[in-house]
Amino acid sequence: MLNVLEVVKKTSEFFAARGIESPRLNAELIVGHVLGLARMKLYLEFERPVTDAELGAIRELVRRRGRREPLQHVLGFTDFAGLRLKTDRRALIPRPETELLVETAASRCAVPPERILDLGTGSGAIALALARVFPEARVTAVDSSPDALALATENAASAGLEGRVDFLQSDWFERVPLGEPFGLVASNPPYLSAAEVAAAAPEVRDHEPAAALSSAEDGFADLARIIARSPGFLAQGGMLALETGIGHHAAAAKAATAAGFARTESIQDLTGRDRIFLAWL
Repeated sequence: MLNVLEVVKKTSEFFAARGIESPRLNAELIVGHVLGLARMKLYLEFERPVTDAELGAIRELVRRRGRREPLQHVLGFTDFAGLRLKTDRRALIPRPETELLVETAASRCAVPPERILDLGTGSGAIALALARVFPEARVTAVDSSPDALALATENAASAGLEGRVDFLQSDWFERVPLGEPFGLVASNPPYLSAAEVAAAAPEVRDHEPAAALSSAEDGFADLARIIARSPGFLAQGGMLALETGIGHHAAAAKAATAAGFARTESIQDLTGRDRIFLAWL
């Protein structure tokens, strides 16, 4: 009978041979998930024997990960901004980079917004995180995909926020009612070019929804649509917060000026590249 450490080592070797990034981390997370142990507690149980039933469950998840299915799909969840979100093929996996969008929006709002709009909500990550940051705000989350909206609704329920977020099927602003304006419009739209998607890892290229990844005009088309239409939905002094692709910020600033925004700001991520674009009316 193998013990926990032996299973972790064999799994790590298997993942490394298949070119999986951070093979040991992947192995520990999968083994810990099956055994019901947090990663740090796993270290304390390295000598524990693994039963045949446990080993069978581990092997099934290892097989899926070895075929380059994303770890978040294999585990069925990811952690984002203090939330545990269900993840599957219905929507883009929330990334740590997108947490910067939430953090930036929270820190740059001069006053807490009463109404927030999340465009292209996907799993609901941004909408739900902002609902927690601004507990008095009413949040509207839109997506063109009914499957993504179903996933987002499930995540809202598990987070205890289903009464705080309204979900709406819409192609960006198309079905968002005009009327009471929003203090904050946030979005992580598709911003990769077709070439960037083609060069991406199999976990992204083969398992993430294509519509959530790439956009025309070298990834800028959807960003341009959002910037152009946002002033009609924002309150005076309201803020637009966008996650963007590489090299988009000069074009975004030009588009924002043409749309009537008073000022813009670019925020860099930990790698030093422009990641978040902000614009105020």
